[in-house]
Order: sequence, then structure tokens, then C-alpha cells
Amino acid sequence: MVNLIGDERLDYLLAEDLKIIQSPTVFSFSLDAVLLAKFAYMPIQKGNIIDLCSGNGIIPLLLSTRTKGKVHGVEIQERLYDMAIRSIAYNKLEHQLEMIHGDLKDMPKELGFGKFDVVTCNPPYFTSQQKHKQNLNEHFAIARHEILCTLEDVIKASSQLVKQGGKIALVHRPGRLVDIVELMRKYGVEPKRIQLVYPKQGKEANTLLVEGIKGGGSDLKVLPPIFVYNHENEYTNEIRTILYGDKGTGAAIK
Repeated sequence: MVNLIGDERLDYLLAEDLKIIQSPTVFSFSLDAVLLAKFAYMPIQKGNIIDLCSGNGIIPLLLSTRTKGKVHGVEIQERLYDMAIRSIAYNKLEHQLEMIHGDLKDMPKELGFGKFDVVTCNPPYFTSQQKHKQNLNEHFAIARHEILCTLEDVIKASSQLVKQGGKIALVHRPGRLVDIVELMRKYGVEPKRIQLVYPKQGKEANTLLVEGIKGGGSDLKVLPPIFVYNHENEYTNEIRTILYGDKGTGAAIK
């Protein structure tokens, strides 16, 4: 049994055979989070991984199926942190996943510098200068806009948390690629892999996946593109496999 609050629902993550608590008025994960969890390098047998801006714990849950290492999630919003805790308990993953309620900017001092093999983050996309209407819903506004943390905050904290030679993986908008590269290099992280995600063929990319190595040498690889929809406006086979495996349809993607 799981204790659901208000309009919360329990959704299936069919490809991973897990369930997650979601709420349309508080938080529902997006395809971006799923793509990041698939894109990021994961040590298979052991390792120490941390996910920043974890929301309802979607990325730690997804990563639990790719690694036997310990995965920590950091979320500043108490309601989302509580949703993540309950989802972890429902899936009986307390032995592997740990949620931390706090500010990512405080994590290096609280958890230790250079303690993690991998850092992942699906940060807020919109700056205060961008002409994008800020959502009146506080939960959505904090998740989507740089209210409580900036891109520089994310990359600085990630660089401090990751070991020398460790990897940092982010999902963002293509328009921030130059900012991401400049900030990674500012904090000693060399971009090593990027992948662009397109709504469909013939459209501009709207999602960017990027991974860097702390103290790495320059050698950037551009991976093949990902297309989300085909010409019939249905998920491509690649996306269907990522989301559902061979089990049909599952959790709603917003």
C-alpha cells in the first residue's frame, strides 16, 4: 500500500518495472528526465551517484535499474522530497536510494568534496532574463525557472561533488549549450559527449544532453540524434523502447 495525498496518483515505469507517485498540480516528470537517465554513464557494479534537482525522485528511480551503486537524490522542495521518499519506499529501494532534503549549493560542504563518481541533473531551464512566462504554481515555477539555483550554481556544485575523472551529465535546452560549455570549463569539467533530441525530423532540436569529465582532456563526441515522434506523430521505436520496453504504454509524460 502507498499513502497518496490529494490529487496524487501512482504511475507505472514499465520499462523498469517500477512505480512512482506523481501529481498534476505539484510535479509530473518529463521525457527529459527519462532521456538523461538513459544517457548518463553509470557504473554497473558499484559507485556513488548523486542526482541534483531530483523532483519526485524520477531519475534516482530510473538509475536504480542501471547500477548497483548507491544513488542519492537532492530536492529542495519538501513536498516533492516527500513524494520521492514514498516512491522509494513503495518500490523497496531504501537500501540503494537515499533522498536528501536540501539546497544543492550546500551539498559539497554537507556531503564532502569529490565524493561522487557521477553527478546528474535536470535543472531549471529558464533564466530570470528570458521572456518566458513564469508559472504561478510555486512548485512548477521553482522546477522550471532559475529561482532557487542558476545554471552556474548547478555546474559549480556538480564539479565540487564529483571526483577527479568523474562524470557530470545534464539535460537542458540547446540554446544554453555555449553557457554550459563555458561554465563546465570554468569549473574544471571538460565536455565529452553531447546528443541533441528533436521533436521529429525536419524540426529544430529542443533538448540537449551533455556529459563532461572532471579534469578530462578535450575530445568532444557528438552522438547520433534522437527523434521523439515519427511522421504519424507517434513515438518513434527508439523512444517507445526507452519508455516502455516491450510492455506497451506506461506513466504519463508531460
